[in-house]
Amino acid sequence: MAETKAAPPALTRKDFISDQIVRWCPGCGDFAILAQTQKFLPTLNIPREKFVFISGIGCAARFPYYVDTYGFHSIHGRAPAIATGVKCANPDLSVWVVTGDGDSLSIGTNHLIHALRRNIGINILLFNNEVYGLTKGQTSPTSRMGTKTKSTPYGSIQEPMIPVSIALAAEATFVARTFDTNLDHLSEMLLRAARHKGTAFIEILQNCKVFNDGAFADITERSHREETTLTLSHGKPLVFGKEKNKGIRLRGYVPEIVEFEPGRAPPEILVHDEKHPDSSLAYLLSKLYTPKFPVPIGVFRDVERPTYEELMRQQIEAVKKSRPADLQALIAGAETWQVPAERDAEEGA
Repeated sequence: MAETKAAPPALTRKDFISDQIVRWCPGCGDFAILAQTQKFLPTLNIPREKFVFISGIGCAARFPYYVDTYGFHSIHGRAPAIATGVKCANPDLSVWVVTGDGDSLSIGTNHLIHALRRNIGINILLFNNEVYGLTKGQTSPTSRMGTKTKSTPYGSIQEPMIPVSIALAAEATFVARTFDTNLDHLSEMLLRAARHKGTAFIEILQNCKVFNDGAFADITERSHREETTLTLSHGKPLVFGKEKNKGIRLRGYVPEIVEFEPGRAPPEILVHDEKHPDSSLAYLLSKLYTPKFPVPIGVFRDVERPTYEELMRQQIEAVKKSRPADLQALIAGAETWQVPAERDAEEGA
């Protein structure tokens, strides 16, 4: 009688904790993100050797050291490009990019945008603390107008980039936002991203205790976050507030807040549709921000489209069937020129 193979033991959070000392500042929001990631990874029922975490440069970029899987601490802003190569060469891997607002929205902006538009099957976690933390407190591309830092002692005079808006403009198929202290919501977004087929992008608002402490206090504090955040839920009206008595409607193309009796949302209140093929409304929502509007958190967009690695492999197979493999013909190309020897001699003279 043939012996049946025993199922491998179920993985736990401990299996994803590496032997490296976590070197972040005490109180950094990265600790919470790391803990929730290590906690949710076992729920995917994927062997550890099938995970790859890839990072660029910055505080967030230390992440691969602390997750006991394969990892690659790459170069500034290039993590999406390296992740693209990994996924195309090994499409069965679960590939995660961990980056920061300085890493991916400054030197790495092009790599991020093109990874999103290609819809490669990778998951991108962008830690946004609105400051350069690793280099000791300069403005980043997401720093708000008026922010005073070592590089802007009199206040920033630049409009900030909005990560979710960038992702939606690049036609990313999955776009979400969460924050480090809302652990249940963070776990839900990570799980949604992992289940998505294609590029999944999550902006995680993350506190930098040393150089930008309290940047998101008006959004994340339990005492008032129901008034300052708008939780997106597919198919449900855009309602917020402690009494659920406020909502978002459009006047033309301009959003505005209206108040109503709790439980009696008027029909003109916008209903969230994360599955809509057009990203225009999701983009409009991404522009809402304090103090005028609540900050939307949750999934802005979740649509299906063929992935880059699928289309690439289909194309390769189609070409293989349509013509014989001829490396020399490929190198020579369709058009070649031969320079006469006499001309070579004349030019040499």
